Amino acid sequence: MTKVEDLLELLNLKSVDVNVFQGYNKTVGSPNVFGGQVLAQAINAASQTITNSRVLHSMHAYFLEAGNLELPIIYNVALVRDGGSFSVRRVTADQNGKTIFILSASFHKKEDGYNHQIDINTKVKQPEELMSWTDMLEQFGDAIPKKTKGFIEIERPIEFKPVEVVNPFNKEDLPPFTNVWFKLKGDTSNLNLASKQQILTYVSDYNILAAAMNRHASKAHWGNTQTASLDHSMWYFRDFDFDDWLLYSIESPNTSNARGFAKGNIFTRDGKLVASVAQEGLMRPLNS
Repeated sequence: MTKVEDLLELLNLKSVDVNVFQGYNKTVGSPNVFGGQVLAQAINAASQTITNSRVLHSMHAYFLEAGNLELPIIYNVALVRDGGSFSVRRVTADQNGKTIFILSASFHKKEDGYNHQIDINTKVKQPEELMSWTDMLEQFGDAIPKKTKGFIEIERPIEFKPVEVVNPFNKEDLPPFTNVWFKLKGDTSNLNLASKQQILTYVSDYNILAAAMNRHASKAHWGNTQTASLDHSMWYFRDFDFDDWLLYSIESPNTSNARGFAKGNIFTRDGKLVASVAQEGLMRPLNS
């Protein structure tokens, strides 16, 4: 995948029966199906059963099994409730008859009400001052650890520019946060809100556990730690556009019991808070 059109093709599922949808997989450089893909495809499946113009405002999901890249994923949607203001859907994702993932999503009719948000960190460097993953690969490719290099070599429809760049050769613990700018490649001018939310969900599974890993960088890295998304929650606040860079600001309040917890906020460049994310992931030390 190299542009947003490729990503939309991946996320837009085919209907195979009443409230049953099928999706296929694209690797992001890991041996299993990318969690963000399953999250976004499940949201797409749920959205296809919403016929009253309600807008996704939250979702909560659990990853039960690693997804097999070679097998299609079947998404079954249960219409839990269509109330006066909210519609709730439950989605299960199956491969070979085994449930690998479950998700609940809530959709809300448009209403006016009170409005406030936290402020964006205005002190972070702007994307024009930073190197992208592609720039880092071109400039430091030979010095990047093999596993990390293999991951960032995969072509993606998203460009990432981290504000804080971790040097893997400096064995020192770092503050438990990270900020990453991201931007879609390709034409984003005709995206509707549902598609934008699904793409944002896909992106939200990138980078989030890095904040938890930073706190233990003197001894932990992606090569000696088994990591996997365990659960993922997201709240969608405001409409937005993908025509400029967005900032994913992430912090990790806790790691314990071989699990890391992180939460993040996604802002437009002009400071509009569009979504918040929370995830707990496996962080299991391996024998070096």
